[in-house]
Formats: sequence, structure tokens, C-alpha cells
Amino acid sequence: MSTTQSERLRGLLEPLVAARDLDLEEIEVTPAGKRRVLRIVVDSDDGVQLDECAELSREISQALDDADAMGEVAYTLEVTSPGADRPLTEPRHYRRATGRLIKVQLTDEAGAGELVARIIAVDDEGLDLEVPGVKGRKPTARRVAFSEIAKARVEIEFNRKTAPGAAKGAAPAEDDTNDESQEEA
Repeated sequence: MSTTQSERLRGLLEPLVAARDLDLEEIEVTPAGKRRVLRIVVDSDDGVQLDECAELSREISQALDDADAMGEVAYTLEVTSPGADRPLTEPRHYRRATGRLIKVQLTDEAGAGELVARIIAVDDEGLDLEVPGVKGRKPTARRVAFSEIAKARVEIEFNRKTAPGAAKGAAPAEDDTNDESQEEA
């Protein structure tokens, strides 16, 4: 997408997205046969619901038609939220991932290498991380400045362990279905 088209689209769409208290994360136009696909990625601190995407899609479609921003070539509009594997590039992305496990590629200035850790806190300069202990060792705290991060992504956790009593709908500590005292009543 040309810079001019990108700037025009951002100028047209950003007010619509901001009016819904969402962030305009990405605008991407890609060819798809005789058509083009215009993908708009939006996000917020509270996430984005499917209904919000649908309503915003209708508003964006109308605005694009009114402004003739996409020209005469047919296009398909997609309004979506970022996927779980999206790169973390802005401080707000890290804030939204607080409590999650991330994989960080460090810059050469930071000693290069890769780090997998949980985000504990985020401020304007960087991240406070908890690096899991290896082979029974305790986790360690680590501070990483944004300038030391080359790339970062959230790591998907399928079997994340939660603190005792924190899991919703957890099974009771003992099974009362065969308790003899209940049968005597």
C-alpha cells in the first residue's frame, strides 16, 4: 500500500475507531486475484468483541464508500482484532499482556539471545518480568527496557497453572457423592 493511500486511510479511519474507544493497530491492503483485501486491525485494553467489529465494519464501509478512498477496484473489507501470535511492538501491547508469558528476542546491546518470561508490570521505560526457574529453581525477577527488545510475542499457554482457589469452577477438594453420612439422613 502506498504511503499516500495508507495516510489517507489512516486519516479517514482513525476517528471512527477512536470514537469507539479502540486503537487502530494496523491497516493492510493486499491483492487477492482481481480484488483487494483491506484488513483493519483494532484493539483495546478490554479486548474487542465480535459485535463491535461488525458495527465498526459497517461504519468503515460507509465511510470508505462516501470518500471513495479505495477507488474503483473491488475490495473485501475485514475488521478484526489482533491474533494471539501478534508481535508486541507498543507499550500498550505489553500492558495488555500483563500476567502473560512472552518470548523476547533481545538486542545485541542487551546481550542478544532469547528470553521467556511472564510480564509482572509495565511502565514507560520497560518491563518487569518473572523468569521461570529451571529444574526446581525459584523464578527470578528481571527488568528489560523497551530499547533492549528486538522482537516479542505472547506465548500461548495451554496448561497454565493458577494459584490455589483462583480457578473458576474448580472441582471440590473431596467428592461428597459417596459420603455415607448423607445416606443415613
